[in-house]
Amino acid sequence: MPMNSPSFNRCAGNCDAVENPAEQYLFPENSCDTHFHVFGRSDDFPLIAERAYTPAVASMDDYWKAFRPLGVDRCVLVQPSVYGRDHGLLKQTLRHAEAGRMRGVAVIYEDTPDTEIEALHALGVRGARCNALFSGGVSVSSLRAVADRIRGLGWHVQLLVNVDEDPGLAQRVADMGVAVVVDHFGHPSRQLGAGGPGSRNLQALMKEGRAWVKFSGAYRISATASAVDPAVVPIAHALVQANPHRIVWGSDWPHPGIKARSNSAGELAQALVDWVPEEYRHTVLVDNPARLYWSH
Repeated sequence: MPMNSPSFNRCAGNCDAVENPAEQYLFPENSCDTHFHVFGRSDDFPLIAERAYTPAVASMDDYWKAFRPLGVDRCVLVQPSVYGRDHGLLKQTLRHAEAGRMRGVAVIYEDTPDTEIEALHALGVRGARCNALFSGGVSVSSLRAVADRIRGLGWHVQLLVNVDEDPGLAQRVADMGVAVVVDHFGHPSRQLGAGGPGSRNLQALMKEGRAWVKFSGAYRISATASAVDPAVVPIAHALVQANPHRIVWGSDWPHPGIKARSNSAGELAQALVDWVPEEYRHTVLVDNPARLYWSH
């Protein structure tokens, strides 16, 4: 693997399944996974009725066992659509996180109480997610009201959308005076790839420094539901060429709603090697997430 590995052990006791943990580090020190979820028992954290999928339990211990051996040191917990307005599990997880190691992205509505937003910010939330692809998410029509609620805190708006269905959406959000982060490569239409109108507009915004993109969920835009689909590589390369300083990486663990074969942490790491030239991997894994999530 061409990525440099640190010479010290950072597994913090979670590398029991790794024969030679010090040799497993594919990511540099302070690397950040900017997109993952946790799911609790439904008796403790009820799922909304209008959900698009029913997840299995996935804990923080499970997460660290999978990603600490790669060298992931920090992470960003994203509120999934299946919990709707209830941030109970996200709050609990952030509250028990090691200081400085975790940030969060919440789901904010037009009528979310100020006290809730303030509590989330104090726990480390730095973004509000609009999920237009799964049931239970915030609608695109409410984005201006949401942007008004979070602008003063320095939060960003995170979009889970197909950029080709509304090519001007990311720019309209950026024009609201908030940073915009687009999930899963922009989730472009498969037949259009990097050349679709939404992808081209997104690349232009990145060149201007007005939008961020998450290299996550490649299997969601793959015809074979594969994290290492060669068809995703030109999409990734076009985004890197647009602006490598506006790209972050996310595992999308535990891959909710995906019925294809399991995607291992090692496979996801290998995909990143295919997507991002070595000269930019520290930028994508360390520098960019530090600016986006830890600078305020």
